[in-house]
Amino acid sequence: MVEQHELGTTWSLVSDDDALARAAESLASGRGPVGVDAERASGFRYGGEAYLVQVSRRDAGTFLFDPTTIGGFAPLGDALSGEEWILHSASQDLACLAALGLSPERLFDTELASRLLGFERVGLGSIVERLLGIHLEKAHSASDWSRRPLPDAWLEYAALDVALLPDLRDAVAEELDAQGKTEIALQEFESVRTRPPKPASAEPWRRLSGGNRLKASRELAIARELWFARDELARAEDTAPGRLLPDSSIIVAASAMPRSAAHLAGLSDFRGRASRRELDRWWRAVLRAKTSDDLPGPPKREPGSIPHHRNWAQRHPEAAARLAAARAALAEEAERLTMPLENLLTPDTLRRLAWDPPSPATPETVSARLLELGARPWQAIATAAVIAEAFVDH
Repeated sequence: MVEQHELGTTWSLVSDDDALARAAESLASGRGPVGVDAERASGFRYGGEAYLVQVSRRDAGTFLFDPTTIGGFAPLGDALSGEEWILHSASQDLACLAALGLSPERLFDTELASRLLGFERVGLGSIVERLLGIHLEKAHSASDWSRRPLPDAWLEYAALDVALLPDLRDAVAEELDAQGKTEIALQEFESVRTRPPKPASAEPWRRLSGGNRLKASRELAIARELWFARDELARAEDTAPGRLLPDSSIIVAASAMPRSAAHLAGLSDFRGRASRRELDRWWRAVLRAKTSDDLPGPPKREPGSIPHHRNWAQRHPEAAARLAAARAALAEEAERLTMPLENLLTPDTLRRLAWDPPSPATPETVSARLLELGARPWQAIATAAVIAEAFVDH
């Protein structure tokens, strides 16, 4: 366990199971909520696992855990059981923490709370500077955290981020109380904490950036086969797929319908770390697509999905009118409550309600429908009457 000191923050790097057990004992004896953060290697590695976990608690200290050398996190999970965890933008880190067996029973999200408070800038550095008067450097936020050994400067950055969370939590809580939004925030925190993971897509290749430019079935087949070839290589090399072959290169290749490997290699916009090194792999994928009888059609609509709202004005004008009227009315309500419209009610929830409204549309029926769609109770209370009135007029 190596200790360092920087900017008034003492931290300990924990890199084995014995040190983790001692750190867990210290954290269990600490006071108050627990600041938690995680660093991933997004854009560098294939998966989204945590490569550093930071935990800080008053009267206990700040600990940086290295998951690559620790056998199991059960002692830490036991030590933090029942305590409130403080995270900034918890939805980004909960999945990778859960993969280590670490999940909060209570949550306070300082980023989400800042949105509810109507703060224009909700990044950790902005909120810390606004409420605590401390300037944070964000130089290492997009670094490759899978690198070993981790530089001391990176560890100091990671430690300071999490060490400030308990004080930040208290300052944000005061602001919530002053605006009368404490209960709203608690409902939002619990929604984030208990939200199930999104189901895996049946056709993940359709999420290619720029894929909407491809129209012909054979073009779509090439994009599909290149996506799967890239994913296979990325998984084998534990590298982010886009570092091997960017989405844009897949779209370029699919659009060009290359006649040979040389033609593919000659495309100036077919780029990427593995674009030439794995040329045979990409050409085999193109050949599979060119000779396949399994040609993709239009995207399959997910169960329970509704038509895209951009087409409503022409094909479903009544639904389009309801959506526009309700959105305008809710925008005024969001401004009155000093919070973003998407936090007052998610766009997807509003669209689903406008597509299939209750009949008659009264505050009571709209409220019930909102709750069925997953809105929080406070959202139903704040928006049902506004939406019902907008629907009646359209």
